[in-house]
Amino acid sequence: MKRRDFLTAAGAAVATGAVAKPAIAQSMPDLRWRLSSTFPKSLDTLYGASEAFSKYVSEATDGRFQIQPFAAGEIVGTFQAFDAVSNGTVEMIHGPGYYYVGKDPTFAVFADIPFGLNARQKTAWLSQAGGNELVNEFLGKFNVHAIPGGNTGTQMGGWFRKEIKSTADLQGLKFRIAGIAGQVMAKLGVVPQQIAGGDIYPALERGTIDAAEWVGPYDDEKLGFAKVAPFYYYPGFWEGGPTVHFWFAKGKWEELPKHYKGIVEDAAARAGMDMLAKYDARNPAALRRLVGNGAQLRPFPHDVMEAALKVSNELYDEISAKNPDFKKMYTSLRDFRNEEYLWFQVAEYTFDNFMIRSRARG
Repeated sequence: MKRRDFLTAAGAAVATGAVAKPAIAQSMPDLRWRLSSTFPKSLDTLYGASEAFSKYVSEATDGRFQIQPFAAGEIVGTFQAFDAVSNGTVEMIHGPGYYYVGKDPTFAVFADIPFGLNARQKTAWLSQAGGNELVNEFLGKFNVHAIPGGNTGTQMGGWFRKEIKSTADLQGLKFRIAGIAGQVMAKLGVVPQQIAGGDIYPALERGTIDAAEWVGPYDDEKLGFAKVAPFYYYPGFWEGGPTVHFWFAKGKWEELPKHYKGIVEDAAARAGMDMLAKYDARNPAALRRLVGNGAQLRPFPHDVMEAALKVSNELYDEISAKNPDFKKMYTSLRDFRNEEYLWFQVAEYTFDNFMIRSRARG
């Protein structure tokens, strides 16, 4: 074809939309998805991540990709959400994996396990040390794909109706605690209870449970736990860096154009960063208010921490001996943790410890 004929033909094609319109339609389809959160709307930072994520996706696609978030219970309940995304009832959900350890304890490893990683370390393991690949290799058998979508930072140890002075005080304690952490605490005599966030306060108020852990000061203040359980313990050693994920029905994820996948991954990262920043910014003032209003702040006794570490390691060995998926993912996380604390001991801990002591001196 001569150059003049080629340019004429190309110009005609563009003018009639024979090339441009189909290309745009293929790369920017109109999609309408539903996102079921595992959190109630009252928890604006946790549930709010779903709203922020949906907003970012819409803005980046000029409104072509609309994702409507729903609070826990509006479509499915907190503990039914994974089944809903696995069987395609909804396109996606938002929540932590440890809610589903009843299916397989491996779900806890990439959400959080006692004495795991802190928030920065978890992000590094997932994104730089093969964690994300291990997660989605495991989830493939459930027809699910997941992307990290938030972290609360190290959580508090929870609210107790009575003081905990030693491991003896844990015997028979009815404690709302989720995931594999409940199995660890059971080895110390606790009777673990799995209760959705919105149901914790009435259970504490009625005395159905003796203690409950949730997240940290900002959320705990909203839920009013200090009114019915005055002793506030720290740290939540079972959640040093809990990751919340966006979970996708695998078929729906694979159908997305590459451009949309990139937008979704960027939106998840942005929403996740917002979550951690909000908690870090809001927790200090909330803690001050809680203590000012009568909450009695207490560290867990050293013997409780040591006993919990011992039984945690025993439990992980027990599970690893019979669950190859758990062993593979836990070994990766454990080895990464040990190397990370070599570095954190040198730099992060030394700096933070100096600054904390300096603050204490005024």
